[in-house]
Amino acid sequence: MKTILVTGASRGLGLATVRRLLDDPQGYRVIGLSRSYPDEARALIGAHAGRAEFISADLGDLAAIPEIVSDITRRHGTLWGLVNNAGIGMDGVLATMHRSDIEKVLAVNLTAPLILTKYASRGMLAAREGAIVNISSIIASTGFHGLAAYAASKAGLEGMTRSLSRELGKRGITVNCVAPGYMETEMTSGIDVHKMEAIRRRATLGLAEPEDAAGAIAYLLGPEARRITGTVITVDGGSTA
Repeated sequence: MKTILVTGASRGLGLATVRRLLDDPQGYRVIGLSRSYPDEARALIGAHAGRAEFISADLGDLAAIPEIVSDITRRHGTLWGLVNNAGIGMDGVLATMHRSDIEKVLAVNLTAPLILTKYASRGMLAAREGAIVNISSIIASTGFHGLAAYAASKAGLEGMTRSLSRELGKRGITVNCVAPGYMETEMTSGIDVHKMEAIRRRATLGLAEPEDAAGAIAYLLGPEARRITGTVITVDGGSTA
C-alpha cells in the first residue's frame, strides 16, 4: 500500500486532500500531519480504519521534522508520496512587520517543506519511485499588497519544485506544484469584505473550492501524471487568465 504524508491536514485544502486520497481507487494509506486534530479528521479515520492516521506536530519546530519522517517510515515503510500543504499567511505591510513573524512564515511555508522533502526523498531515491506535490499560490507570481513574506515563501516553493524535479527525476520521482487562487476557507475568512468582493469578481468561474485543488493534487500523485514533473498547475477559477 502506498503511503502519502499530507501536511496541514486539519482543515481547508489539507483536509480535502486527505479525504480525496482516501476515496481514490489507488487505495492509498494517508498520514495527515497538523497541529490540531478536529472532529472532522477523527471521523475520517473512523471511516477508513487502517488506512488513515493523524499526527499532531508543529512544523515551526524544524528540529523535530527528521524524527517525524523516521517514525512514519518505521511504522509504515518508505513514504511514496508527500504533499507539502502546511502554510501560514500573515497579512501586513513588510515595513512594519515584526521580524519574528517574517521568520515564522518562511520557516513553516518554505524551510519546513525543504527539510521534510530532504528526509522523505531518501526512501524514494532508494525505491526509485515517488511523488512530491508542493502547494504554492497564485500570489507567488501575481503578488498582493501586504503579503510580501508569504509571496516570497511560495515563490521559493516553486523554485524548489523545478530544481528538485531535475535532481529526482532520473530516479522516477516526480515533483510538482499546485497553485490555488483564493479559496473559500478559514484562511480567507479574515480578509476585508470589500477586498474579497474584488477577488471574487476576478474569478470568471467563481472562486475555487478546496476540493478543486485536491483533485489536482490527486492527479499529480496518480499514475496518469507519471510523465509530468517540474510544473505548476493553477487552480484559481480563471483569476489569472
